Amino acid sequence: MFGYITINKSELKFREFDVYHSYYCGLCRCLKNEFGAFGQLTLSFDMTFAALLLSSLYEPENEMRYCRCIAHPIGKHLMCRNGIMDYLADMNVLLTIYKCEDDWRDEKKLHKKLYGDLLDCKCNKIREKYSDKEIFIKDKLAKMSELEAQKSDDVDGMAGLFGEIMSEVFAYKNDEWTDNLRAVGYHLGRFIYILDAYDDLEKDIKKKNYNPLIVRKNDLDFDERVQEILTMIMSDCCREFEMLPIIENAEILRNILYSGVWNRYEEVKSERNKRKK
Repeated sequence: MFGYITINKSELKFREFDVYHSYYCGLCRCLKNEFGAFGQLTLSFDMTFAALLLSSLYEPENEMRYCRCIAHPIGKHLMCRNGIMDYLADMNVLLTIYKCEDDWRDEKKLHKKLYGDLLDCKCNKIREKYSDKEIFIKDKLAKMSELEAQKSDDVDGMAGLFGEIMSEVFAYKNDEWTDNLRAVGYHLGRFIYILDAYDDLEKDIKKKNYNPLIVRKNDLDFDERVQEILTMIMSDCCREFEMLPIIENAEILRNILYSGVWNRYEEVKSERNKRKK
């Protein structure tokens, strides 16, 4: 995943950060238990947000305990685990496998092929358990690959396809909240795709990689237009989020949606300006 859907740590209370970190650690442990150390490398802030959102909505029984790990060896820290995280760990690994396949196909990155193959050999159970979701995700990724091969400059179309993938991931259950969750995932997917393309623009130009924003890079209002699009997307996302009956961890989730993503955007924008200079 990409890591754009994250917290603004400076605006979180200490207790709220500990709660967020406990979900991050719990998802990491799920990935390790199912897929080993290679699975842990797929851990992302994006999927941590999904874990926090779905857990706060459905309120499953959580396993809370203090533990140590390689990343935090000095003192024990709180870890939260539940069945939703097991589901998201599976989805995260599936998405990583297909991302590795895409990187190998487009850029011939051997290390990505080897990494994808290592994860793929452990995914038979996932494919059996979530066959419908796997078929859906593969279909959308295949359409994205077709557009990439055509050098399409349809940013909305590409972002929409990735949005549909994230929409499927966020649809944990089929109930009265599914439509709202799908909408949240869809808009987040669009945001992630466009911000990632914006982040990688100079690198992709240099390496002659596909990027749907390249044809617009010389527009006088290019940066302002990207920010405007991202703002509209997150406005739609936040509207759908506020329709969900979430009380627990609501302020942490709002920190991410209203502040964290924009903190990350400003970092991306600043890094791009430095590269351009």
